[in-house]
Amino acid sequence: MIRIDRKPQLFSFRVAGLIFRDGYVLAQRGAKDDYWALPGGRAEIGESSEETVLREMREELDRPVRIERLLWTVENFFSYEGYAAHELGFYYLLSLEEPFPFHETDVVHRVEDGVEVEFRWLRATPAALAGHLLKPQFIADRIETLPAVGEHLIVREGLPKEALP
Repeated sequence: MIRIDRKPQLFSFRVAGLIFRDGYVLAQRGAKDDYWALPGGRAEIGESSEETVLREMREELDRPVRIERLLWTVENFFSYEGYAAHELGFYYLLSLEEPFPFHETDVVHRVEDGVEVEFRWLRATPAALAGHLLKPQFIADRIETLPAVGEHLIVREGLPKEALP
């Protein structure tokens, strides 16, 4: 997995997918976390971002997915557990090829991935995603107007002003 830990700095290469259903987007979190993220994970050396998202969905959702298009490549800078984190992220619009459990308020799936990870559907609106602390935060702001072609973003979330260039 591509993760470089040089405390207090951390670099990772993460790939995630947006999967929609009936006005909701699928999200995941560690069972003990207080925030949600999009389903996905870290790329492996020698693996493309597309290969990563397909592998992660098979591992975590036990379902094949279809890649519709790349939405964003993101250089994300943020604070995380004492780290100044730098994450290179690829975010894809995905479609499920097989049915997946759906409920408007409950966890619909769990998987063991070093820690217990739970999945649920969150209403795909800026207010609902912000209220559930979806990370990275830029997704909530853009959830209602997905780009027709991939965009490159540089995002700095939650960093003290003195850390910004």
